Amino acid sequence: MSEAVAALGGDPRTTAPKSAGLGHRKILTILSGLMLGMFLAALDQTIVSTSIRTIADDLHGLSRQAWATTAYLITATIATPLYGKLSDLHGRKPYFLTAITVFVVGSALCAFSTSMTELAVFRAVQGVGAGGLMSLALAIIGDLVPPRERARYQGYMLATFAMSSVAGPLTGGFLAGQERILGVTGWRWVFLVNVPIGIVALFVVAKVLDIPHTRRDRRIDWWGALALTAGVVPLLLVAEQGRAWGWSSARSLVCYSVGAAGVAAWIVVERKAGDDALLPMRLFRNGTFSKTSLLSVLIGAGMFGGMLMIPQYLQIVKGASPTRSGLQMLPLMLGVIIGSVVSGRITAKTGRYKIFPTIGTAVMVVALLLFAYRVQWDTPLRQAMAFMVLFGLGLGCCMQTLVLAVQNAVPPRDMGVASASATFFRQMGGTTGTAVFLSVLFSDVGDKIASALGSAARTPSFQAALHDPAVLRNPSDKPVLDMVQNPGSGVGGPNVLSDSSFIQRLDPRLAEPFQQGFADSMHVVFLITAGVFAVAFLLVLWTREVPLRKVSGIEARAAEEGQG
Repeated sequence: MSEAVAALGGDPRTTAPKSAGLGHRKILTILSGLMLGMFLAALDQTIVSTSIRTIADDLHGLSRQAWATTAYLITATIATPLYGKLSDLHGRKPYFLTAITVFVVGSALCAFSTSMTELAVFRAVQGVGAGGLMSLALAIIGDLVPPRERARYQGYMLATFAMSSVAGPLTGGFLAGQERILGVTGWRWVFLVNVPIGIVALFVVAKVLDIPHTRRDRRIDWWGALALTAGVVPLLLVAEQGRAWGWSSARSLVCYSVGAAGVAAWIVVERKAGDDALLPMRLFRNGTFSKTSLLSVLIGAGMFGGMLMIPQYLQIVKGASPTRSGLQMLPLMLGVIIGSVVSGRITAKTGRYKIFPTIGTAVMVVALLLFAYRVQWDTPLRQAMAFMVLFGLGLGCCMQTLVLAVQNAVPPRDMGVASASATFFRQMGGTTGTAVFLSVLFSDVGDKIASALGSAARTPSFQAALHDPAVLRNPSDKPVLDMVQNPGSGVGGPNVLSDSSFIQRLDPRLAEPFQQGFADSMHVVFLITAGVFAVAFLLVLWTREVPLRKVSGIEARAAEEGQG
């Protein structure tokens, strides 16, 4: 150990690094290529969500639209740990270039789909590429930049993610709304737009990314990958489809059983594989790694819960279009950018990071409680936007810091595995959280609407609306009139749960109970999400802060090899 430390001039966790030949400008140049790759993955998740209904209508497959998302999610999640392990063994650059190439090819194929089945298959190809874009970009930064300085650069990358979250809905809504662009159907540009961005990223990364790597000839853990697939795929399927199937249906029960058996088999296989494992079990003996992995699950679930409900509030309750709601989400993204950049710079200056997820989780608990108790159906939008900023600030303090903590806690040779695990566990948490929160929302909203409608029916304004000739002549208002005249027919039925857009066509007096019912149901989700972040807050307090290394992953790995 002493020789390795001497080679670096001291303790690799506490001594300033020698120059690795990469100045700030060179790192920013490399970072530009990495950010383009991350932008592709992050943009694709949001740009498709706002255009999928238009796409499904054009391809005559509205009932199968969910599979386009499910296929992408499954392959991206499964591919993430594979990219991490393989890049640790063989180097980052070839796999990052492969990920970009596969993603671009998948995007081009999606653009020329002729059916929803084809689109789902090609989205799966996209997902294979997307699985490496985010995790490998984080691992490459870990190779090039010491942990103490890394937070500053990861802040830029998280800001890219935040920007894509705004640009995606805006771009998707605009492109899907165009009949044709340059002779091509508008929605097909949702996928074609990835091609030029991906090609630029491919050339930038190929030209400027040059990471020294000593190839390690180790057995590839294909059995572990197969067991992980058997465990994760059924769980992702039931998370995505369980609400449609029924959580206790035969298909759901089969998925639970197969998934549990797959996870158990994966743990057994990984124990036997030792250091060759896809995700070595020894890492979980590291308290920081295991707690941070659990934190990633909780943060992922809570993040998707909050970021899912807020657009639902804007669109269903406030009547904003998907494109307009994307613009109205700007305060949240501004908070994310400010939180990530400020926390990154302070971490680089002080070397301390635990304070930020501690503050971040506490701030998000407060923000979500404010949404639950202060944001009603008729609350001014500016008040909701103020709470969005608060939620974004908390999120910005957490996301990059968790990746930094897990990268810093593991041996440098496991940098790729650590980065991929952070992404993997966050995706699993996000998928689970989305399924649970949507289930809570739609299982509760019928009763909330019925209660609100019962209260509203006794008010003078609602009674006046029932006898207004304009309301009686409006076909859009007729279903509500029927509900009031025939209470036993069931409020919150299929029309409400499958297509809430009719609310915006109602007379405002008749729409109010529906808006109030949805807002009240969202309050329940916000409270549950606040509880998730409260658990995360306690877990952060229980997690030990490991001093940040002052050497890059390349230098620390060289020290390890010198020791060997």
